[in-house]
Amino acid sequence: MSSFFTLPASAKKRKRPQTTDQPPAKRNAAPKRNESRDESISGSDASDDDAPAARNRTDDLSSSDDEEFANEDPAAKRIRLAEQYLANAQKEVLDDVGFDAKDVDLENLRSRMGDRLKEDTAETKGKLYRWIAQDLDWTGAAQRVTRLDGKSVNGVAVQGRSIYVAGRDGAMSRWEMPLPEPPMRDGKQVGRVRKTLKRVAYTRGSRKEKRNRDYKEHTAAILCIAASQDGKFVATGGADNKLIVWDATTLKPLRVFTQHRDSVISLAFRRGTNQLFTASKDRTIKIWSLDELAYVETLFGHQDEVVDVCALAQEKCVTVGARDRTARLWKVVEESQLVFRGGGAPTTKRKAVAKDTDSATDVSGGVEQRAYNEGSMDRIACIDDETFITGSDNGSLSLWNIFKKKPVFTYALAHGVDPPPTALELSADELPDESVRGEPQPRWITALRAIPFSDTFVSGSWDGCVRAWRVSEDKRRLEALGPVGHVAGNLTKLLDGEDVLSPEATQTPSGTVRGVINDLAIIDRGDRGKEGILIAAAVGREHRLGRWQTRKEVKNALVVFEVARKSVGAARPNGDGTGLVVVVDEEFGGFD
Repeated sequence: MSSFFTLPASAKKRKRPQTTDQPPAKRNAAPKRNESRDESISGSDASDDDAPAARNRTDDLSSSDDEEFANEDPAAKRIRLAEQYLANAQKEVLDDVGFDAKDVDLENLRSRMGDRLKEDTAETKGKLYRWIAQDLDWTGAAQRVTRLDGKSVNGVAVQGRSIYVAGRDGAMSRWEMPLPEPPMRDGKQVGRVRKTLKRVAYTRGSRKEKRNRDYKEHTAAILCIAASQDGKFVATGGADNKLIVWDATTLKPLRVFTQHRDSVISLAFRRGTNQLFTASKDRTIKIWSLDELAYVETLFGHQDEVVDVCALAQEKCVTVGARDRTARLWKVVEESQLVFRGGGAPTTKRKAVAKDTDSATDVSGGVEQRAYNEGSMDRIACIDDETFITGSDNGSLSLWNIFKKKPVFTYALAHGVDPPPTALELSADELPDESVRGEPQPRWITALRAIPFSDTFVSGSWDGCVRAWRVSEDKRRLEALGPVGHVAGNLTKLLDGEDVLSPEATQTPSGTVRGVINDLAIIDRGDRGKEGILIAAAVGREHRLGRWQTRKEVKNALVVFEVARKSVGAARPNGDGTGLVVVVDEEFGGFD
């Protein structure tokens, strides 16, 4: 027996009777409805004969349409007329404008979403996908210099508009980048424009509390600093064996960890998480979860102090072990490690340009420099999950691939060499022999940072320049892009109190930074670097781990470079392309 629920769809459709002998009033009769509903829904149940507005909208219909939709109910007719009106309006717009803006917007959205999906997929797989080095105006980078009092500056970290600085005297401060220029109104800017960095938070430890186990700040030099990607935490490691987690906004200590048995030298957050890796002189790497403020695990394997650590999105990290001359890839989940052995000297010699310490002049005469042996691997930076860069005390940058135990490529003397000391400095004789001078010595790689999943990275030493580099498309070579900022720009003159724009200053060749670049931080500006990148450099009188290099005449400083894209135009605060340097004198503080 069939019913309404078992009948086919065609049989379920209810049709009006086709008889014409029935009076129109009876054919259009409808059940009584609530009067309040009729008032609230204006004419929703009215027929064609009772709706003059509907008749006016259908005057232009042809007689064939009337015959085709003779049995159409009023509700369906209103929907059909509305769709027809929208189609006619869209046709008129297309005839006038020539294109459909909706289609263009959808196409642009599909293109952007497709590019974003490709980038997210490449980043998930740990592949290099951003080739941006050639699109950046390195020499036209604008510079902001903030001079800091106290002892040498050891670390710098950047998160959003905040820059965190830590020093040898146990002080830490948060600086805020200036906001973009205010909007224009009637041809004038609304409000004032602040072009300098502003210190918004500050804290410092005290050596007097060294024996106080409940003291929640550093009692010795801060050697490293890192900021979480979500802007909640800042972590610092010091020579007092402490790892301290701070609130990123107020710089109030949240938790102090003392599990390391020696100085904490380097920190790295796992990308996109609050998982933290710490490297120490006790030859271990420890893993922490800052969401729970808890210790997780310890990694063993290095034969010397672990001086640098770097991590990307996966649960892995890479480290360098100083004088054991190894880089190690730690696979935390698999509980295994890969060892990459350095040492020795570059296999090929090249014509190196040795530069004087206080200027960019060539002191080698373009002669071929000998290769220097690698004594210590000091710095490391990840390009992607398969490629990383190391920097050594022989001044070389090495490109590594996880599928090969030896460097894929080595760039020797990346920051040149120091001229040998004079004979008078080396000998107590009144007229010393020049033969005691010795040979020029390479400048160490003291800082190294890369933009994750891109071909771009920067390095620092004490030659007066932050240098930019790129990885070739086949990921088998390193190519120099030159110094960041104007090498002939005048930080030396400026810090000595001379006019930065004077003719004498602009004619004097000098580096952009004076002192030892102890740390670098690099982030994108805008959505994935649409506006360029920002580089922050911690410049001090001494090396962060010792006094092998001491420059008493140098002023400790925080130097910020704003590198714009070439297509957008380099950021030049003074508008004349000279890269005006802004200096702010602020006290950095020290121990009580």
